[in-house]
Amino acid sequence: MRPPDDGWGHWAVATCKPDATRRGLVDPILEWIGAEVRLVTRRAVVATEAQIFTHYADMLVLNDRFPFNVAAELRRRWVGRTITVALFHGQTEDTPQQVRSLLGHYDPARADPSTIRGRYGIDSAAAARAEGRFIENLIHTSDDVEGAEREFGIWFGPAFAHLLTPRPEELSRD
Repeated sequence: MRPPDDGWGHWAVATCKPDATRRGLVDPILEWIGAEVRLVTRRAVVATEAQIFTHYADMLVLNDRFPFNVAAELRRRWVGRTITVALFHGQTEDTPQQVRSLLGHYDPARADPSTIRGRYGIDSAAAARAEGRFIENLIHTSDDVEGAEREFGIWFGPAFAHLLTPRPEELSRD
């Protein structure tokens, strides 16, 4: 797939996890991010094993670092569940990092209250470890330019490539 004309640095993909969906937090989370960068589109997706294993490939190879079977936990928590994926476009080339900074620490118990996880998170790494599961931290976003490209491929793909053309007014710079 051809990269966007303005480069992947202007794009971020957000994945509202099953706990955000279950708790009715998808809209407030996406609105929070949308106050900083433009929400291009969002879509509800029933996660497949192929999508979630590709998305979390880095965790699958680190299986020995977790007190549970990573593949089994991904299947249990994600596969067949409805999640919401969203595509954001920003004015700057650090849009993935800008969006990521809104999330807060991966452990909601340690996240600043001025962040999404700090405001809405109710889980902790300690509780997740004690219960032998992944932490419920509501949302994932692209870490960087490479992540934005990879995650767009996983959750949107070539059929949605037309979305990667920014509006003309977004290309004008002062």
